[in-house]
Amino acid sequence: MKHIVMQEEVIMPGPGAYLFGDEERKELLDVMESGYLSRYGEENDPRFKHKVVDFEREFAKLVGVKHCVAVSSGTGALMTCLAALGIGRGDEVIVPGYTFIASISAILLMNATPVLAEIDESLTIDPNDIEKRITPRTKAIMPVHMLGNPCDMDKIMKIARKHKLFVIEDCCQAAGAKYRGKSVGSIGDIGGFSLNVFKTITAGDGGMVVTDNDERYELAFGFHDQGHKPLRMGLEVGKRSIVGMNFRVNELTGAVALAQVRKIPYILETLKEKKNKLKNLIAGTPNFTFRKINDEEGECHTLLTLLFDTKKKADTFGERIGTKTVAHSGWHVYNNMEQILKALNIKPHCLPQTDSILERAINVSVGVVDAGLGAPFGINILSTDKEIEAVAAKIKECAKDL
Repeated sequence: MKHIVMQEEVIMPGPGAYLFGDEERKELLDVMESGYLSRYGEENDPRFKHKVVDFEREFAKLVGVKHCVAVSSGTGALMTCLAALGIGRGDEVIVPGYTFIASISAILLMNATPVLAEIDESLTIDPNDIEKRITPRTKAIMPVHMLGNPCDMDKIMKIARKHKLFVIEDCCQAAGAKYRGKSVGSIGDIGGFSLNVFKTITAGDGGMVVTDNDERYELAFGFHDQGHKPLRMGLEVGKRSIVGMNFRVNELTGAVALAQVRKIPYILETLKEKKNKLKNLIAGTPNFTFRKINDEEGECHTLLTLLFDTKKKADTFGERIGTKTVAHSGWHVYNNMEQILKALNIKPHCLPQTDSILERAINVSVGVVDAGLGAPFGINILSTDKEIEAVAAKIKECAKDL
């Protein structure tokens, strides 16, 4: 696997972006040389390379579901999930207060109402808080597998079945993750993924919707392309099922995504090895512990989160290594989403448990190097043992005498 090394100081991406190489180039040239860029075509036309369709099929197989629809963004994927479940005006969707802003804005853009819930020390939605948020208008729960850490899906699915609620898995930061042997996205009713440059795999932008349900697949496909029914190759004229959007992707995006999805096993195994090395080197350092991981084997290993026992210690440590606590890391924290707070008519700091955890949390990069997640400091998928040891030494030094 020949990689193109990214300059960390210029581009701060997720692990897939560090691994661009011959595989992506080959798939792209295949499309470019054909001159056929639309996702639709006739299977017997030699110009049509059906990269989007091949990607959808391979990603569905990876996740272990029947259907996948490639869309133009992770935000579009979440909107498509909501549309496929018929969620709209008057409906409430429970979503954690720590997530990328798109999880919440997608609900608003579908004319439904986001209901913010607390997280626990896994930095994912706290199952113990979900039932407190359920009302007669609640239609769905949207657990977010934040920072590649699968949510506690057993408890969430038990609550959902008890109250007859849909579960929309936001897997945008967790492509390839598993919870107790099942791929995220295959556990709830429908799941959405992202191909943004900061994600596990990337095509620059893009997303995926996955489901095992035939009817929801047809609705998802229709919503992503002006109501058309899912003809896997050809372009349909007429017989539109619903009013839809245009979230289609083209063959260039499909080509890159196809090469990237084949790298997921390598990416996750490499990140697991590097994270374990870093974690073992700093284990037992005073003043912090590690966040709870709901499935140690199944997580993506993209970030290492340190939890300090006080906000003051976390702030001081962040200053020493040149970063900030997660509470100040941008549009992943509800307090920093001014337009969302205004739209929902709620005040900042209405989730005290979430606030307390995020004020004491520091993210260290392992595979995702992203200042927007509070993780500009750490290692990446190409880091050597020597570089890992240097980062570990700095963490231990900066954690002393807090």
